[in-house]
Amino acid sequence: MADGDNLSVPRTIDFQIIIPDEKSATRFAEIVRSKFDSVKIKLFEQGKPGLAWDVTASRMMLPDHKEITEMEMFLEDAAAPFGGGNDGWGCFAVED
Repeated sequence: MADGDNLSVPRTIDFQIIIPDEKSATRFAEIVRSKFDSVKIKLFEQGKPGLAWDVTASRMMLPDHKEITEMEMFLEDAAAPFGGGNDGWGCFAVED
């Protein structure tokens, strides 16, 4: 492609989930780990009160609307029992 991002090329998509406490974030990460290439937990200092831990679940995939929506729904459902929720997703553009 001359301009823009080639969305037919797989790349690492990072999904952010915010969880209220470290213990819950760790348990949540254990539950979702099998569907992702990596899952990292860190203190989220800019979050809303009560939502203090950022879990980033990363997966190599096409940036496809349907697949991203399915992953977000899976993560939202998995985070709900821990009082958490989605905080977005992102990826870097790749060159052909």
